[in-house]
Amino acid sequence: MEEAVYLTREGLKQLEEKLHIYKTEKRPEVIKKIGIAREFGDLSENAEYDAAKDEQARIEAEIEEMESKIRHAVIIDDVDTSKVGIGCTVDLYDRTFEENVTYKIVGSTESNPLEGLISNESPVGKEILGKKVGDVVNVETPNGTTLVFEVKAIRNK
Repeated sequence: MEEAVYLTREGLKQLEEKLHIYKTEKRPEVIKKIGIAREFGDLSENAEYDAAKDEQARIEAEIEEMESKIRHAVIIDDVDTSKVGIGCTVDLYDRTFEENVTYKIVGSTESNPLEGLISNESPVGKEILGKKVGDVVNVETPNGTTLVFEVKAIRNK
């Protein structure tokens, strides 16, 4: 059984738009490249043809992955702000670096740490799930550093 893919409504919309572009623009472009490459003759020694076929395989794999994510999407709507959960925006005080940070907890598909969107599967995301305002968590990072965060606020947006 496939795992649920947690998405916000915006994340689902973005994924559907990306899928549409792949199906209506990228797929036809690569098919055209294959057709042009075929005109070069002998396919056994045709680098352009091989490259176009490789690109086609990559695009088809990405389309399949996006379709699977959409099929298994669990939309995050009603967010309980009494504790940290997927869809919440969380204000944390980073005791290690003595700074305030804000993260929105999202599924791994939407994760973008540079924009403050962290996955529920990330080290910080995993540790703060289920925590309440005032809770303190220790987060072991992949490089072995331990960060200490205090949950300051949990919001819906």
